[in-house]
Amino acid sequence: MLEFLANAQRNYIHLLRISIFIVMAWIGGLKAFQYEADGIIPFVANSPFMSFFLNSKVSDADNYKLHKNKEGEVVPENTKWHEANGTYTFSYGLGAVILVIGILVLLGIWIPKAGLAGGLLTFGMSIVTLTFLITTPETWVPDLGGPESGFPYLSAAGRLVIKDVIMLGAGLVIASDSAQRLLKRP
Repeated sequence: MLEFLANAQRNYIHLLRISIFIVMAWIGGLKAFQYEADGIIPFVANSPFMSFFLNSKVSDADNYKLHKNKEGEVVPENTKWHEANGTYTFSYGLGAVILVIGILVLLGIWIPKAGLAGGLLTFGMSIVTLTFLITTPETWVPDLGGPESGFPYLSAAGRLVIKDVIMLGAGLVIASDSAQRLLKRP
């Protein structure tokens, strides 16, 4: 069994590439839908790495809270605010970037240079995503009078973000594999 697992490592790294591609394609593709774009606004508005993409005349650190739509909810006034804020335009662009990263990762099965780029971009994207734990108040359970709130109590948004620790490691594994394959070429 040990020998089988050891000899199958390359196949498992390819499975990791396929897994990352599925996540990136799915999440990136969903960025084209209103409910997903509405859902990223707390992360983007609070991020020093992304907030500048939004319309600064419409957006400020707390203004988005007045215009959040629940998943599946459509409030025309909120939709107009998101359109003026640039939320949807940003989401479409972010989705395209995530899709490209996923495609590069998948292409790494056949093209090591693409896999190297995809792995490093996955790693970098994960670092940015993990900063949301610091910049986005919605990643922690709010103090609503219960005994558990704040650190270390992750909200649903925080539990979504913390999973990027896995993507961070996976990005480095596939980048490393691609680098090894490139170095073995004549």
